[in-house]
Amino acid sequence: MASLGVNIDHIANVRQARRTTEPDPVVLALLAELGGADGITIHLREDRRHIQDRDLELLRKTVSSRLNLEMAPTPEMVQISKKVRPDMVTLVPERREEITTEGGLDVARNEMFFKEVVGEIQSIGIPVSLFIDPIHEQLQASHNVGASWVELHTGSYAQAKWTSQAIELAKLQEATAEARCLGLRVNAGHGLTYQNVEAVAAIEGIEELNIGHTIISRAIATGLEKAVKEMKLLVVTPRKETLFAGYQSQGL
Repeated sequence: MASLGVNIDHIANVRQARRTTEPDPVVLALLAELGGADGITIHLREDRRHIQDRDLELLRKTVSSRLNLEMAPTPEMVQISKKVRPDMVTLVPERREEITTEGGLDVARNEMFFKEVVGEIQSIGIPVSLFIDPIHEQLQASHNVGASWVELHTGSYAQAKWTSQAIELAKLQEATAEARCLGLRVNAGHGLTYQNVEAVAAIEGIEELNIGHTIISRAIATGLEKAVKEMKLLVVTPRKETLFAGYQSQGL
């Protein structure tokens, strides 16, 4: 049975849209854990478009399950991971112009590079997962560079029309089996929703699914009515004595 890692990047997206202090992903990570999250996943991007360094540092201190840090394989990020020491690092491709991660790492063409990065991080006891497409060349390369885990990119499955979804699911099943034969542990994620997750969750050998956007979207939908009612109550029945009433009565 797979466990659930909840990606909270989109909470930070809402905060950064106004460059304010709410919603705070650090606080809401606790609610995710209370809801049953087996781990918290965040992506500290080079451009800091959502999660900030402050978030990572505080989450390292407050997450009681496990903290999975997604990051690009750059010298800056490697040093940050070695300083903060999350429970796991997942290396992902990153382009500044992309809206979200668009595909897996090309480990096969860069084995020497990834061997050095993976080795440096794992040398201090942090297991490394490589976010890859579910194809033989990338699985074999991930094994060659010494990674402990792979995270299979489920985007093609999630975006497939129903006529080809079974084919994409079969690719994930075969990739999971091959990865396990190579001695790799397996996670999966990207684009999974309430409508398509069950078939992937049922794949034997997948240990964790990392899911974010659809959970945050549903949280907004299921909590919006209550939030509006609470604000409406404050608007239509405000307290007669305001915060500054005392200053006004003194002529200040």
